[in-house]
Amino acid sequence: MQTNKKTLVFGASLNPSRYSNLALNRLISHGHHVVAFGLKEGEVAGVKIDTELKPYNAVDTVTLYMNPDRQAAFYDYIMSLQPNRVIFNPGTENAEFFTLLGKAGIEFEVACTLVLLGTNQY
Repeated sequence: MQTNKKTLVFGASLNPSRYSNLALNRLISHGHHVVAFGLKEGEVAGVKIDTELKPYNAVDTVTLYMNPDRQAAFYDYIMSLQPNRVIFNPGTENAEFFTLLGKAGIEFEVACTLVLLGTNQY
């Protein structure tokens, strides 16, 4: 699939056993440009995890690793980035957000970023 499209890992973790951490590493190893937002500042695979919302430009994909109960505070921010798509990883599915994204014309899919990368469907 396409490479070098900017991906925002939203809900990034410094913990190497977390899926968001694995995704950061895998995205980098597949040649993607990655930015990250999380609760704790740090660095994973050479990517700085930002703890404040930044006006990233040219974001192709937002891959979500945040519990649906916590997503509502970030709906406007994520949509303001005008990504081409939002990936809802397992456990992040959110019907309310699906509706808002659809109305805004932003594609979304319920999928696992790690599986998409592993099967060359990212």
